[in-house]
Amino acid sequence: MAKKTKKIVRREYTAADVKQLRAHSKARTPVVKIAKEMKRTVGSLRQKALSLAIPLGHVR
Repeated sequence: MAKKTKKIVRREYTAADVKQLRAHSKARTPVVKIAKEMKRTVGSLRQKALSLAIPLGHVR
């Protein structure tokens, strides 16, 4: 019997999501913690931060 794969559900970023992401960026919250809180993947958050031109996570 084949395993069922999880269906990928894409959710748009709302204005509130963007505001929250900016606040986490300013507070320098670890990306993994943001991902769990916002129920989004790390990659999704990084891509959105890149498109908004805001830093996310630590900077080397």
